[in-house]
Amino acid sequence: MIAELRKSTEQKMQKSVEALKHDLAKVRTGRAHTGLLDHIQVEYYGAMVPLAQIANVTLVDARTIGVQPWEKPMVAKVEKAIRDSDLGLNPANQGDLIRVPMPALTEERRKELIKVVRHEGENAKVAVRNLRRDAIAHLKETLKKHDLSEDDERRAQDDIQKLTDKYVTEVDKALAEKEKDLMAI
Repeated sequence: MIAELRKSTEQKMQKSVEALKHDLAKVRTGRAHTGLLDHIQVEYYGAMVPLAQIANVTLVDARTIGVQPWEKPMVAKVEKAIRDSDLGLNPANQGDLIRVPMPALTEERRKELIKVVRHEGENAKVAVRNLRRDAIAHLKETLKKHDLSEDDERRAQDDIQKLTDKYVTEVDKALAEKEKDLMAI
């Protein structure tokens, strides 16, 4: 039972870290990244679909993303969806290819983005700690039912704490990497 609890807690902590990394990938640095456009939805025959399902998204160079819709009539809709997104991007239409240049970030904007990144990191740490709390509460409940010895419960708590420390360190590493990325000119 302890192994099962540990495994499920570790999986949930891993998912929290993965969610953080996914969120951090959306934060724009000065460089182009195709994942930046992942959440953009485009109207396609009356339904809203992700951009990746109706167009090829590639890197043209370090600061430019190329978007090539598979159908010619979709070029204008894709361009409008990118322009209307909350990313502050200004796409340029070149026939059947839409070029999306990444504007350079100002020092002030970089600092704002770092605050956002740190807030996301803190939320991930809170999620990991909440998982630790839930696991320890489950252990104490099991101890009260006398399904577990106090020594086993103590060892399991220590194990859960080590897991928590491991994933909090992973969150810190991801944050440090993203901050370094943001401050690079």
